[in-house]
Amino acid sequence: MNNNSDGLRFMKMHGLGNDFVVLDLRDGGAPPSPQVVARIADRHCGVGFDQLATVAWDDQADVRLVFWNADGSFSSACGNATRCIARFVMDETGRDRLSLRTDHGMLYAEDAGHGLTRVNMGQPVLDWQSIPLAQEVDIDHLPIAGDPVATGMGNPHMTFFVEDADAVDLHSFGPEHEHHPLYPERTNVEVVQVLARDEIRLRIWERGTGPTLASGSCSCAAAVAAARRGLTDRRVKVNVPGGVLMIDWREGGVWMEGPTAYVFDGVLTPQWLAS
Repeated sequence: MNNNSDGLRFMKMHGLGNDFVVLDLRDGGAPPSPQVVARIADRHCGVGFDQLATVAWDDQADVRLVFWNADGSFSSACGNATRCIARFVMDETGRDRLSLRTDHGMLYAEDAGHGLTRVNMGQPVLDWQSIPLAQEVDIDHLPIAGDPVATGMGNPHMTFFVEDADAVDLHSFGPEHEHHPLYPERTNVEVVQVLARDEIRLRIWERGTGPTLASGSCSCAAAVAAARRGLTDRRVKVNVPGGVLMIDWREGGVWMEGPTAYVFDGVLTPQWLAS
């Protein structure tokens, strides 16, 4: 699916309402520029998405994935898009396991049965320089009002624990903390309400996108932060506005499991691309 005289072909997918435009470059073609990515993300004049992903062949893995946020900026990881693309390739090839190379590292996916897809998102990044933060601090207790936790999942995260997640005005709280000077590359922001040792509720502000119905990397970061704080066990049910993800922080990495949906195919016209 590439940009040529026939237009730019794409697939639309979502995981629990966290939606993606996917460009299949396995037959060749170059990804769009950041400016075109941002235009495609426009839900009124383009297609609309939370993230855009490209899939290409790779000599080290089954496929190579690259991700962009809705503002055209790069992201090293996108958990739900990884699950959606993994399910698409598994259905296409008849396989039940895949390796997927991302800028965060090599990820592994498997069929979890019952229509669910499971991806190992790798170990969380717990070093302040690699998250990255602007200075050395206690990542389990950041020097920010609300006492949040910092985690890296291939992208940076700031996780707050609150009594009532609904009481937080995410539209002001999210951008205020996304651009906090402690995070030189900005950050995803999670608001977590602990429901039980094995269950949390999560609201999400994604870096470069805004509020989303779900996020795989945010769900992983929130579960890791809750376990590090001793608030939950390492396997938790994560309730997001779009549904439920299961997160299991094992010795070998953080596994994320949930449903996926391949919604439709489309073509961006040459006229729109040239405008």
